[in-house]
Amino acid sequence: MLDLVSYANYNSEIVSTGKSERQRELADRLHSLAIHLLRRLRIQDLAGGVGPAKLSALSVLVFSAKPLSLAELAAAEQVKNPTMSRLVTEMERDGLVRTRPSQHDARSIQISPTARGKELLLAGRKRRVDSLTQAMSDLGPAELDKLHHCVEVLQLVVRKI
Repeated sequence: MLDLVSYANYNSEIVSTGKSERQRELADRLHSLAIHLLRRLRIQDLAGGVGPAKLSALSVLVFSAKPLSLAELAAAEQVKNPTMSRLVTEMERDGLVRTRPSQHDARSIQISPTARGKELLLAGRKRRVDSLTQAMSDLGPAELDKLHHCVEVLQLVVRKI
């Protein structure tokens, strides 16, 4: 099993490399770490009984400031409209989203989460956050401070992507 904390720790070997090499190695390690973290947290989603594609689309809808069209949701999820159409039909059948005709385009629909969809998504988020909290329970104040700083820096980096 990977030790995620040591995986993310600063590696003194990369200090001797050039700046761009160091950035590339850090980017590679961060990429791998993010994938491993998400895979481990995804286990918590099994309790919700909804697959990852539906949860991802539902997340976009729950955290959107407004209902989205099928095309907007498909673009956000980086899938084609027919794929998203099938997913929305299933989500509507499951009571996770509601659709209504667009007021601006008779050929388009507006998709929004239902209360049940919001509850399911937020419960899943709570399980993942609880899992991470438990994983960090053995960290001391200094390690938590370092992790806090790392999260702040990562937020700056993510804004540039």
